[in-house]
Amino acid sequence: MTSYDVIIIGSGINSLVCAAELTQKGRKVLVLEREAVAGGCIRTEEATLPGFRHDLFSMSYPLFVTTPFYPKLKPLLDAEGVSMVNATLPTGVLLPDGRSLVFRQDRDANRAAFATLGAKDGDAHVNAMRGIEAEAPLLFGLLGNEPRSAATVKLLAKAGWSKGIDGMAHFGADALVSVRDWLEQTFDSDLIHALMAPWVLHVGLGPESSFSAMMAKVVMFTLEAAGLPFVEGGSDRIVGAFTRIIENGGGAVLRDCDVARIDVAGGRATAVRTTDGRRFEARRAVAANVTPGQLYGRLLDTDLVPEPVAVRAAAYRFGRADMQIHLALSEPVRWADPELAKVGLLHLTSGLDAVSRAVNEADRGLLPAEGTIVVGQPADADPSRCPQGKSILWIQLQELPRAIRGDAAGVIDAPADGRWDDRTAAAYAERILDRIEAHVPGFRATILGRKIYGPHDLEAHNINLVGGDPYSGVCSIDQFHLFRPFAGSRNHATPVRGLYHMGASTHPGPGLSGTSGFMVAQAIG
Repeated sequence: MTSYDVIIIGSGINSLVCAAELTQKGRKVLVLEREAVAGGCIRTEEATLPGFRHDLFSMSYPLFVTTPFYPKLKPLLDAEGVSMVNATLPTGVLLPDGRSLVFRQDRDANRAAFATLGAKDGDAHVNAMRGIEAEAPLLFGLLGNEPRSAATVKLLAKAGWSKGIDGMAHFGADALVSVRDWLEQTFDSDLIHALMAPWVLHVGLGPESSFSAMMAKVVMFTLEAAGLPFVEGGSDRIVGAFTRIIENGGGAVLRDCDVARIDVAGGRATAVRTTDGRRFEARRAVAANVTPGQLYGRLLDTDLVPEPVAVRAAAYRFGRADMQIHLALSEPVRWADPELAKVGLLHLTSGLDAVSRAVNEADRGLLPAEGTIVVGQPADADPSRCPQGKSILWIQLQELPRAIRGDAAGVIDAPADGRWDDRTAAAYAERILDRIEAHVPGFRATILGRKIYGPHDLEAHNINLVGGDPYSGVCSIDQFHLFRPFAGSRNHATPVRGLYHMGASTHPGPGLSGTSGFMVAQAIG
């Protein structure tokens, strides 16, 4: 087939959700992926040794399973063999002095644990979670609806009528608070600060960023309510399931298919052309899961892009870089506290100030001396990921510079051109492994295989990860909600009729929720 109702450029979670939703409406959908493997940042490979299945980039799905549309998609995914398994413990933190704290899917248990650390801390946590519950209709409505829509206007009007002007002002002011200010004002325990502060890195923010307190509360609320789910057997299972759903509806997912241009006739997107000369017609719409620079600077002819849009797209900013380290282990990690082996996503950090310092160093182009180590341990909940008795680690490092000017520790020589390369990535990975070894003597001896993906590798695997930014654009307040990807955006519409923009660069931003794809599917109809 060369003609479809809808053509989607890119095959990440938003593309797959969009295609599945449209397929259920009877649309024939074509998904085009430039890489040899579909899924965008959802990718599973035996990257280290045979039998060890590593999620190379993204790993867990709390945002996806808590979306309003997931209950409708779940039976379809179940029928295609997708099974979600939850980590025994969603998250935790381990400090260099050996102190640790785990966070459970149990508010009473979290309250009790926090209360042992600070007289007011247990109640403070409960109050924060109740605050999110009370504001859930407004907060999740703002994230789950198009910014410029009747639904959002109705939502704000209802909230305004209920809260009044002063109440809305208080909500807005509270939403802009940084996680540092909130944590230091709310909790006495530095261990609780260390538990929560690293989670703002997972939404592309830092401890001093506006809106980071609200996002930290939302994350902790979600983890407490939904836990940390993995796709059993590897995240590629969900990509395969979505692919079959699309194909069963008469559509297709084509790989090694790089789109070179979007054809426009009469002001409407009508087709796409690939770099190998193929042309696919779109009877109803085209949706592009790309960055603003790709959409307005590469895929559309320049005369189709209004000058203000071209200027803003070119000025779109990207955030800090990311590195992934995957390890095949001869045994599960022997943490000093055995309970930590059951934590799905464990942070190794010295605390709030350490996170802040690492973010600042990365923002200034330095390799952090002590960056936050994110340790994913999926094999405890999903033993099928590796041979019996063995284990795997998924390590993420989110506080890295896109261009390297130096090393905050004064040990690693920066590349002359500032660009990441295999040598620099390997040297930095050794720093990380040394720190884990300090927590777990003998850890290095259990490593059977390793695979490092530096920021340069991330961008090579996915064109949307510019400079190794895993969130396809900095999530600062000026590139968020109404202003994502930039001021003047009209939700997911573009200046070209029938052409929609979606993905992490668009509202509501990064994360494995698929929400922007769902919104685009609703708009296309």
